[in-house]
Amino acid sequence: MTISPSVSAADAIAVTSSPAQSVRVPVLRQQAPRADDTDLVTVEEPLEIRLGYCHEGRRAERSLSVTMRTPGDEFDLALGFLLGEGVIESAADVAKVAFCGPPSPDKGLNNTVKVDLLDRVQFDVDNLLRHFFTSSSCGVCGKASLDAVRLQIPRRQRPTLGVEEAALQRLPEALRTKQAEFGRTGGLHAAAAFDAAGNVLRTREDIGRHNALDKLVGSFLAENEPPLQGLGVLLSGRASFELIQKAAMTRTSLVAAIGPPSNLAIELAAEAGITVVGFLKASGFNLYVGQVGPQSTGTRR
Repeated sequence: MTISPSVSAADAIAVTSSPAQSVRVPVLRQQAPRADDTDLVTVEEPLEIRLGYCHEGRRAERSLSVTMRTPGDEFDLALGFLLGEGVIESAADVAKVAFCGPPSPDKGLNNTVKVDLLDRVQFDVDNLLRHFFTSSSCGVCGKASLDAVRLQIPRRQRPTLGVEEAALQRLPEALRTKQAEFGRTGGLHAAAAFDAAGNVLRTREDIGRHNALDKLVGSFLAENEPPLQGLGVLLSGRASFELIQKAAMTRTSLVAAIGPPSNLAIELAAEAGITVVGFLKASGFNLYVGQVGPQSTGTRR
């Protein structure tokens, strides 16, 4: 696929297919009366992300990551991953995104995505080629130390979103109505973007919570939009250090989680100027850092 100077990076990103995210499997139900039955379970498959780039005046290609993901939105996942790792700053850094290699022989899935960067994009090759593997349960398990994962967070103004407390408290139910696959299997995490009025604007699901957020962020990049500018992030589970790090690489100023944050997530959010809400439910929430409300009330530092 050739990209001419007149084609935008967003136009260069092809549309992915939508493979099944759940499958029906046989199950023996142990509750009375016992019976042979079937059940829907979440699909989990590996995805390799490869990077094409210019190094010392020549084109090169490397494998950056293998992650266990729920099929679908692979291009968004790859773009969001690269933004979170500091490889790209926007879709303007990307020449094209495409599947490469043959589909898997057993299921016919495309499990390798290649992102080609423009020649002008510079990054620390040695630092990135750590060949870490991510799992669906714990995120970036192969990074040896905190120093290895703490990226240089961009210094930027993050205007307060100004969402009312009541609007925040409506978000968990609004998210549940948009979690189609979770409703079928109960096996997926979700990340969503919401506005100051508490409207959930878009949602992405995946078996890995970090993948769900990468897919959400990447969906804005694929549309050539600044990720999460003027929007908040809603997480269906806990707010870990890695998820706050990914959010900090975008333009959001608020991360709300239905579960709790970790101590390192709180520390990083304070450094980046991001408000963190945890244990969000219809009856209330905990404010760990930052501020909520149009008048900047309820401030924690």
